[in-house]
Amino acid sequence: MKSRKLSSKTLIAVQVLVVVAFCGAYTMGSRDSRQAFNTVFLNQVTYPEVKIERKVPLQVAPLYDDPSVVTDEELAAVLKQVRPKFPRKHMKPNHVEHALRTWSIKSTFQDPSIVSGIEMRDFLIDHARFLASWGDEASPLLIDEPEGISIRWGSQVGGSVHHDHWLASLTEAGIHLDEPVFAPARRDMDINDVIQQSLRDFRLDEREVEWSAMAFGLWIPPVKQWKTTDGRSVSFDQLVQRLIRGDKQYGVCVGTHRVYSLMLLIRLDDEFDILSDRARANAYGYLERVRDLISVCQFEDGHWPANWMDGKTALTNPQEIPEYKNVIATGHHLEWLAIAPKELHPPHEQIVKAAKWIINNTTSHTEDEILQKYTFYSHVGNALALWRHTHAAKFWKEWQKTHPYVPDAKADNDAIEAPKPTL
Repeated sequence: MKSRKLSSKTLIAVQVLVVVAFCGAYTMGSRDSRQAFNTVFLNQVTYPEVKIERKVPLQVAPLYDDPSVVTDEELAAVLKQVRPKFPRKHMKPNHVEHALRTWSIKSTFQDPSIVSGIEMRDFLIDHARFLASWGDEASPLLIDEPEGISIRWGSQVGGSVHHDHWLASLTEAGIHLDEPVFAPARRDMDINDVIQQSLRDFRLDEREVEWSAMAFGLWIPPVKQWKTTDGRSVSFDQLVQRLIRGDKQYGVCVGTHRVYSLMLLIRLDDEFDILSDRARANAYGYLERVRDLISVCQFEDGHWPANWMDGKTALTNPQEIPEYKNVIATGHHLEWLAIAPKELHPPHEQIVKAAKWIINNTTSHTEDEILQKYTFYSHVGNALALWRHTHAAKFWKEWQKTHPYVPDAKADNDAIEAPKPTL
C-alpha cells in the first residue's frame, strides 16, 4: 500500500488551523488557565487573584438622622447646587467621579441638562463614551494592560486626578463587580479586572493611598492581605500605618481624606475583623487627636480652617486662607463625622455651627461658581445627606415629587429655594 505524502500547502493549512484553534482557546479560556499557561510556557510571574465574595460593594452607613444639623429644606437647597450640571463636551473625569460618589449610579433628574448616574457611569467605564466627549483632544482614560485595565491619572487633560479615585468613586456609587468595562481594545473586561489590576499595582510608598484604602476596603473583606506584582504582601494594617504616617498637614484636601479613610476602615473592621488590635488602636488614636484639634480651632462663624491641624494656634493666630480651602476642611470633617461614633465627635454644637456655615456658603454661590469648585462642594452635599441618614439620590427623588422641575429657570429656583440657615 502506497503511503501518501502531505503537500506543503496542506501542512501549512493544518499548522494555521492549529494556531488559530490555540489562540481561540487561549482567548476564550479562564483567567486562571491563561495565567497557568503564561507561568509554564512563557515563564511569566503571576499571582492568584483576590477572590471577591460579593457582587456589589460594601456600604458604611451613616449613624445619625439629625435635623438640627440640616433640615430637609436646607439639604434640598444644597443638593440643588451640587447637581452634576456638566457640559457633555469635555466632561472632566474628576468632576464626574466626585458627582457619582455623592449621587450614585441610581440618580435621576427631571431637568434634562443634568447628567444622570447611568450617563456618568458609562462615561467612565466605556472608552467610546469618553471619546464622544473628548475626541482626539485627550488620551484614553482607560488603559489596556496584559491582564486588566488601569486608569490614566494625574494632572494631564482628561485624566482622573488622583490614584484609584476612579475606582473608589465608582465603588461608593454602587458599581457591580461584573459591570463591563470597555477600554480602547474592547476586550471582555469588567470592574473585577480593574480591581485586580489595582491590587497588583499598589505600592505603599505612593503619594496618595486614601482612595486605594477605601476601594479595597469596600470590596475585598474578609480578605485582609494580598500580593502585588512584585511579590510583596500588603495588608490593611499596613494601609493604616501608611495613612497615619507623617504630619497631618500632608495628604489630599488638607489632610482630611486620610481621616475619612481611617474611619471607614475602622467601621469595616467592626464587621469583618480586617485590622489587628494594634492597627485599630493606632487608627482610633489618630482620630481622637483629630477630634481634639478641631474642637479647639473652630471659628466663631462655624467654619473649620484649612490649617485645622494647628489646633488652637489656627484660631489665636489666624492665617489668610482662601475660602475654598475652608470649604474643603469644613465639608470633609462633617463627612467623616457622620460615620463616626459620638466618642470621636467634637461638641455637638460645633457640628451644628459647621453645618450652618457650610450650608450658607454653598447656597450663597451661583451654580457657575459652584461648578468651578465642584469637587469640593460635592463633599458638602454628601456630608449633609449622611447627617440625615439618607443618600442624595434617594432624597432628591422624593423631593422632586413635591417640587417638580419647571423649565423656566426662575420658577425652578423659586420652587426649591430654602431659607437661609441661622446660627
